[in-house]
Amino acid sequence: MKKAAAALSVLVALSTLYACGKDSAATLELTAALPEKVPSGTEIRIGDPAIQASLTASGLDKELSDAGVKVAWANISGGPQSIQAFRGDKLDCSSVADIPSLFAAWTGTSTKIVFQSVTVDPLQHPTYELGIAPGVSVTSLADLRGKKIAYSAGQAQGALVLRVLQKAGLKQSDVTLVDLTSNGDSYPTALGSKAVDVAPLGTSVLARYKGKYPGSTSIKTGIRDDASTLYCLTKSVQDAGKAAALKAYVGVRAKALLWQNDHPEEYSKAYLQAVQGLSAADAKAYLAVGGDKGIPATWDNAQARLQATADLLATEQKHDKLDVSKLVDRRFEKVEAAAAGDRVVTGDAA
Repeated sequence: MKKAAAALSVLVALSTLYACGKDSAATLELTAALPEKVPSGTEIRIGDPAIQASLTASGLDKELSDAGVKVAWANISGGPQSIQAFRGDKLDCSSVADIPSLFAAWTGTSTKIVFQSVTVDPLQHPTYELGIAPGVSVTSLADLRGKKIAYSAGQAQGALVLRVLQKAGLKQSDVTLVDLTSNGDSYPTALGSKAVDVAPLGTSVLARYKGKYPGSTSIKTGIRDDASTLYCLTKSVQDAGKAAALKAYVGVRAKALLWQNDHPEEYSKAYLQAVQGLSAADAKAYLAVGGDKGIPATWDNAQARLQATADLLATEQKHDKLDVSKLVDRRFEKVEAAAAGDRVVTGDAA
């Protein structure tokens, strides 16, 4: 009886030791080197529609499958959708601008930025312009005084509005900020119906807006607005298997962005027209003003810009101060730069 009890005790101890060892092997410290090998059966859930289309059109998806990476694609991008999906544990990573990582932190969702890209000539090729409602006269930033401006606090458009006001020397009290999330055609519709006078519009919708509403205009902000990232749940990055898959994904993603630059017509058909629903003419106009995307050799300047934005939002929106270095996983910095090779952007202006 004693022998049986002793044997059972040893078996339980060994089982416990094995389970602990298995768990510790699956958990990756945030300071540890990224694993090279993707374990069999590893799946990463990603909302990255433009890259999804580009990988298929370019054939780069084969590099992922050859590396053993299985991607469960989600039709999700942008801050509100991705943060909601993170909270429900339905998503590992999503493509966004810089603001969602800040709002995730401020609302209790821990994430890490694992990819940064830049526009090669950002001021000549802005992501947004200020759309002006038909019949409203705004020809300079100073003319924003007294205007109704569409504003979404948790999106890149909201931060852009605050930065524009700062550049114009205006306070929030000098304008009327109209809370309105930028989804689909919400901003063009609000402009067209005169619900707002001004709204930041992405270049992909600007041409359609002007075509639909005669008398509508736009002005450029003169502010750098090209932040583009992939951010992930921290617990996903801490999963050793998913971290290995993400390392492979980040490298292939860099190649996909460069492929978009080199193959604008194929990219237009695969994503802008097939997924975004743009006409061939609107897609061509978007590509003409959008500018080439680049892979930065270092994330120093992008991190400095993110810190400046976090400081501005903390002041203007009454949030806690954030140290953004805690939101950026710079282990992936060299991964994407290595994938870009000699095509990295070394002069990323601050």
